Amino acid sequence: MPELKRNIKDSVFTSLFGDPENAVQLYRSLHPEDTQVSAADCKIVTIETILASGVYNDLGLQVRDKLIMLVEAQSTFSPNIVLRMLMYLATTYKEYASEHKISLYSGKLAVIPRPELYVIYTGEKKNVPAKLKLSDLYGGNGCAEVEATVITDGDGILGQYVAFCKISDEQRKLYGNSEQAAQEIVRICLEHNILVPFLSARRKEVVDMMKFLFTQEEVDEIERYNAVREGREEGLQEGRQEGRQEGQKELNALYAALKEKLSSLGRFGEFVEAIGDLDKLNTLAKEFGLEY
Repeated sequence: MPELKRNIKDSVFTSLFGDPENAVQLYRSLHPEDTQVSAADCKIVTIETILASGVYNDLGLQVRDKLIMLVEAQSTFSPNIVLRMLMYLATTYKEYASEHKISLYSGKLAVIPRPELYVIYTGEKKNVPAKLKLSDLYGGNGCAEVEATVITDGDGILGQYVAFCKISDEQRKLYGNSEQAAQEIVRICLEHNILVPFLSARRKEVVDMMKFLFTQEEVDEIERYNAVREGREEGLQEGRQEGRQEGQKELNALYAALKEKLSSLGRFGEFVEAIGDLDKLNTLAKEFGLEY
């Protein structure tokens, strides 16, 4: 089996478990009975982009040719994630069939790895269900079922990741979405022997990553607020709906272009400023030759 490939994305979870050895440790946390597994037995099969919005799953891990394990990390609980995981699983199986040249129309039985779906929930909601079922979304009367196990704690590297998230929540309550919060999160984790190899080797990268994520959360909140406000305005002024929608599309396209350009230049903070400052927005648009 090909070696695991390290695949860094924009969250601590995907960065941590994009590392081959850490991904295997996560599998061992969930399957302590498999004492012989090694990185050579595993392959990361995480889907990069399968939905129009650019959503990708957090971790896909194929263990030998026997198991495909999909894992999602969630700090905000949603019972609907099981539907997303069905989409991820279908896409993963499609790629598996293509890679192994499995004919879906052959009279020969297609042998595929069995699936295991997990949701690692690290938020504050109490009494979350132990299982999420697709049938819960359509009332339980149907022929299709998908089931995901919800995990709120664990052993080994899984337990350390959960502890990291709890420390993160505590420090953000104290210091807000700030660099001080990010620095304190890393410091406390190192002092308590939590994710030490990962955080020691990439401390600055993790701090920068968390600062970016903090800022991104603020941007997402602003975008949600603007979407609600725009919806209310459209309800009051239906006669101008088409023009407003076209203008909003152009503005969204400008935001997306600026976000990509400024992020690549390490100037993401300027993008945040531009959301609430029309003059700043116009200045940046002119700088990059963008029109709206």
